[in-house]
Amino acid sequence: MNQLKQIHAHTIRNGTNFTKHFITRLLDIPNINYAHKLLDNIPDPTLFFYNKLIQAYSSHGPRHQCLSLYSQILHRCVSPDPLSFTFLFAACAKLSSPFHGQMLQAHFVKFGFDYDVYALTALVDMYAKMGLMRLARNVFDEMSGKEVPTWNSLISGYAKHGDLEEALRCFLEMPSKNVISWTALISGYSQNGKYREALEMYLEMEKEGSLRPNHVTIASVLPACANLGALEVGLRVEAYARANGYFKNAFVSNALLELYARCGVIEKAMQMFDEIGGRRNLCSWNTIIMGLAVHGRCHEALELFNQMLRKGMVPDDVTFVGAILACTHGGMVEKGWEIFNSMEQIFSIAPKLEHYGCMVDLLGRAGSLQEAYKLIKSMPMKPDSVIWGTLLGACSFHGNVEFGEKAAESLFMLEPRNPGNYVILSNIYAKANRWDGVAKLRKLMKGSNVTKAAGHSFIEEGGRLHKFIVEDKSHPRASEIFTVLEYVTAEMKLHGDRIRDDLDFIIDEIRFQE
Repeated sequence: MNQLKQIHAHTIRNGTNFTKHFITRLLDIPNINYAHKLLDNIPDPTLFFYNKLIQAYSSHGPRHQCLSLYSQILHRCVSPDPLSFTFLFAACAKLSSPFHGQMLQAHFVKFGFDYDVYALTALVDMYAKMGLMRLARNVFDEMSGKEVPTWNSLISGYAKHGDLEEALRCFLEMPSKNVISWTALISGYSQNGKYREALEMYLEMEKEGSLRPNHVTIASVLPACANLGALEVGLRVEAYARANGYFKNAFVSNALLELYARCGVIEKAMQMFDEIGGRRNLCSWNTIIMGLAVHGRCHEALELFNQMLRKGMVPDDVTFVGAILACTHGGMVEKGWEIFNSMEQIFSIAPKLEHYGCMVDLLGRAGSLQEAYKLIKSMPMKPDSVIWGTLLGACSFHGNVEFGEKAAESLFMLEPRNPGNYVILSNIYAKANRWDGVAKLRKLMKGSNVTKAAGHSFIEEGGRLHKFIVEDKSHPRASEIFTVLEYVTAEMKLHGDRIRDDLDFIIDEIRFQE
């Protein structure tokens, strides 16, 4: 940079004009401020200079400078071109300013540039990123000769803002697709909690064979594998990511860490955490702390939490969910209160619903139901069904009718058609020999047409997910499945005492999680 300034001073002294060359080089560095000063000293700058500077500000910021430069273009009576608007629309998308976006679109049409597919694609992308899908669709529908990036912008917009049906419809209508098209849909499904659809879309992409997933595809499908417990597919994705050098990408490495943590392969998760090493960010720490906490390795989770603080890493609200959860699974009530109180007192982080939920769970597991109820009533926000459901689950475990009724009363108001709440309260009554309460609930369920839906589960086999319900015989290999189940049942009866102890522990955990 200093050398460039010296050359610039030399050319000024010798009357040589290399301004165009200097501005281009400065924007490559980039030193946008210095390039802008050079532009201000040019008597009659051409559109080339303005476009280069608008492009630089659009990419690196501050984006409002793009609008300022566009005003200068108009003031100096320099005519913009389609490229100017391509960069300006991109800047408006990042500014998330519908007012300026629509103003620029009006100018764009007035200048007669609404034939340019690149600028129109940038316009569709701008509206899609701002969530103005009706406007994006209007521009898209009026275009002729749509390119793949145009379709991708529309699909990404629909997917990002939750309209996955429309995103899929557009995807299926596309004359040709690239890896970005597939990734937009996979990412949309994953971010909206449609993990099975995300994984199915990725597997379909694999079958196509002509496209190779990129690092964004990998980072989008791995959370789906993690949430579905599809470890077999996840391992295959990991092998591909490593072979193509994607593991060095922070999003990919953190997604792999989450895969192992969620699937309960904790030793492998710890190895992955160590392998990430100096590239660890807050997401890495949060993921490993949460993974250890959920799988009962509470002291290790808290040790990593303390280690993270010693390293100067600033925790966020997700970190505290993991830390309090570790206390919950370890039965450390006092430590849980200490961490919960430190959020505001030390780190200036206001507890959210999730943190109150963890504390209610902690207190409920410890049998401090009155304290849990008192905490709920003191919350600065309205308790949701998860909070009350946590208390109801604790009351079921401890057989407490008084607070079970209070929790259920709130749940009946929040989600009157959820049969699970009626069933749990009915079980509490039955355990206390309150058969009048059981009968009353059954009558209430019948009168409200509340029915208990059949639960279903997923299992991964051969890289595919299979869905089944209780005694489901619809699978083409049902006879083989039930033969294996009968064998497993016989083995369980043979080793009954040891298995019963393990099952008791598992059932206790499930009761709390419900």
